[in-house]
Amino acid sequence: MELIYKQAEKKDAETLVDIYNSAFYDDYVKYGECPAYGRTIENMEKSIEDFPKIIAYDQQIAVGVISYQNNGNGEYYIGCLGVKKEYQGQGIGTALMKYFMSECSDWREMTLVTPKDKEENIRFYTERFGFEITGEENDGTVVVYWFRLKRQ
Repeated sequence: MELIYKQAEKKDAETLVDIYNSAFYDDYVKYGECPAYGRTIENMEKSIEDFPKIIAYDQQIAVGVISYQNNGNGEYYIGCLGVKKEYQGQGIGTALMKYFMSECSDWREMTLVTPKDKEENIRFYTERFGFEITGEENDGTVVVYWFRLKRQ
C-alpha cells in the first residue's frame, strides 16, 4: 500500500465526514456518544479551520485522517486519528502519525486523549510511539486518558 497525503480543505468536508463516521461508529455505539461521529458537513468545514487535517489516500480512496492543533512553541494537540473501519489494522494509523511527525518537524511536545478502556489505542500510542499517560478525566460519560510525548 502506497499512501498519498493531502492537507484537507473545506471542499473535503464530505470526505472527512465519511472517514470519521466509519472510523468512530463503534465508539458511538459503545459509549452512546462520540464527538467525532455524526458531524454535519458545515460542522466539519468549521473544524477544518480550527484543527487542520491531513487525509491519507490509498489509490485515490480516502482511508484515514489525522487532525491537530498547533499551540505554538512546538506544542501540538492531536485531535483525531481515524482510519475507515475496513482499512484498520493495515498500518495506516502508524503511517499517518509518522507523516504528521515529519511534516510538523518543529514538534517538541504532543498531547492527545483516548478512552481509558480502549486498550488497542493505549498500546498504539505508548508502545509504538512512546507516549506516556499523564492523567485521566471524564469527557461526558467517557473516562479518557491524557497522553504526552516529549521530544528528547
